[in-house]
Amino acid sequence: MSYLKFDKVTMLNLEETLYKEILRTNRSGAYHCTTIVDCNTRKYHGLLVIPIPELDDENHVLLSSLDETVIQHDVPFNLGLHKYQGDNFSPRGHKYIREFDCDTVPRTLYRVGGVILSKEKLFISHENRILIRYTLLDAHSPTTLRFSPYLAFRSVRMSCCENNNVNKEYHEVENGIRTKMYEGYPDLYMQFSKKCEFKFNPDWYRGLEYIKEQERGYNYKEDLYVPGYFELAIKKGESVVFSAGISEISTKKLSAVFSHEINLRPKRDSFYNCLKNSAQQFYYKVDEKEMYILAGYPWFRCRARDMFISLPGTTLSIDDRNSFEQIMNTAIPAIYNFMQEKPLERKIYEIDHPDVLLWAVWAIQQYSKEVGIEECVARYGELLTDIMYYIRTNKHPNLMLHDNGLVFINGKERAITWMNSTVNGRPVVPRTGYVVEINCLWYNALKFISELKKDRDPEYAEILDDLAFKTQKSFVNTFLNGYGYLYDYVDGDYVDWSVRPNMIFAVSLDYSPLDRMQQKIVLDVVTKELLTPKGIRSLSPKSTGYNPYYVGTQMQRDYAYHQGTAWPWLCGAYLEAYLRIYKMSGLTFVERTLIGFEEEMKSHCIGSIPEVFDGNPPFRGRGAISFAMSVAGVLRVLKLLKKFKNN
Repeated sequence: MSYLKFDKVTMLNLEETLYKEILRTNRSGAYHCTTIVDCNTRKYHGLLVIPIPELDDENHVLLSSLDETVIQHDVPFNLGLHKYQGDNFSPRGHKYIREFDCDTVPRTLYRVGGVILSKEKLFISHENRILIRYTLLDAHSPTTLRFSPYLAFRSVRMSCCENNNVNKEYHEVENGIRTKMYEGYPDLYMQFSKKCEFKFNPDWYRGLEYIKEQERGYNYKEDLYVPGYFELAIKKGESVVFSAGISEISTKKLSAVFSHEINLRPKRDSFYNCLKNSAQQFYYKVDEKEMYILAGYPWFRCRARDMFISLPGTTLSIDDRNSFEQIMNTAIPAIYNFMQEKPLERKIYEIDHPDVLLWAVWAIQQYSKEVGIEECVARYGELLTDIMYYIRTNKHPNLMLHDNGLVFINGKERAITWMNSTVNGRPVVPRTGYVVEINCLWYNALKFISELKKDRDPEYAEILDDLAFKTQKSFVNTFLNGYGYLYDYVDGDYVDWSVRPNMIFAVSLDYSPLDRMQQKIVLDVVTKELLTPKGIRSLSPKSTGYNPYYVGTQMQRDYAYHQGTAWPWLCGAYLEAYLRIYKMSGLTFVERTLIGFEEEMKSHCIGSIPEVFDGNPPFRGRGAISFAMSVAGVLRVLKLLKKFKNN
């Protein structure tokens, strides 16, 4: 039985299907994203969305959608679906859908009278080209297919309005046309695997609405340009492949290319396989020298913290050591350029945030567990030594090592931890001073690098151990309060009593400044006050300012972002901590907890995990529909479970 399959009854229910999205990427920055009924509900949705470095650092929607029409006996049946003002949907093509599945590629099965038509979509890897294969499975009379392309040619952050500046010219190419709406954009090539007829009939479709943008308080209306339509006859049992890309392709090869590409796609027939596929979709390979992890879809770019936190889960946890090394090879020059105050020359943002280098050390630490200390030192030993020197000598602009062994940051004016929401330029959660997870990471880094140096440079290892001992004593004295949990941050005489999840890293990291009993109490507090079926709350319901619903305008959402929403990526650290404390006896609890995420495989973004969930029931998914840290956190837990069971 198909793992990701939806029947006719589900597909007819727009209240449900308009909130189920699909995402396919080419692993080089381009993507296709829409709902499972092919009705775009975001300005970020599109059939072909690609980066155009010549214009800016954003993605751009070239081809918004493609409406298919089945014609029999001169009677058209339009399979498209768009939302217009007043909850009017047209042409309501979803009523012809009999099933949808996404086990290999997104596949929709339509039935129009005696016609049964299959539609399958895939991206060619590392090429800005999407292919759609249409197969006429059954028909009792001559059948014609008509295709109407809806063009946008705009940034994902903008909306298209009817205007007179559109270039309506088109040029015929093999079995199709090429066109572009505005100068500066590449040509869009639309071609078929067989001869077709293009009928030039330019028109604007006005007032399309995107309900997700309306919910988020943004401009939600758009006009799209349709230059005309393609028509071709199709016989029973015949397949026709449509290609949309920014270069011409030999149409004779389209069918073979589609068959070859689909055979390369792994089955998404289990929870693990869905997450593995999702993890690889965050890969952003520019060329043989540059490879990144995008923070999430559809709007995030490569952010340094997100990349290092996600790196082990999206690579090592799916046995992809090569990608880990390629991504680190891209990141290392950026790290050195930052430490040497040179231009980054890499598309990695926010590398100056104070915890980023410590997360990079943590990522390498996970690598060492996979390949062994010797190989880890050979590959990354020099980098680790240089990072440690950089921090210990207080060269970081906002990570100061104090005499007590703790590291101090200034976060009053700028949000510089992972809790980074701002309103009117000011941090919503102004975490400043001694921040708990940053000092956990610092202590862990000291102990890890000391372990690596123990047999190679005992004198240096002893220096780090002495500093770690001082850090450990100061950590306990500074963060541990009389109720057994940890302050979130301490700034001089001010202590933040809020119960937040950041203290979980004092339990989950390999080296903890807490003893076992202290770790257990911290874990118990997180379990009682922060654990949900969809992740760990960013703030306890008992704490002042609890706001669990990530809804409303941008400002409303910013105030809720880290004030009660549940974060799946934190559940990875929490469950790792749980296994550290309870070991084999904790396996059943961990497996039960993961059920909440397996349910998400058929919700929100099919086969992936979103950025956040509401902190209160029914725990709806919010934010980015597919988030690298979320997927990576769960994958790491799945691998830990496997190791526990095999030992």
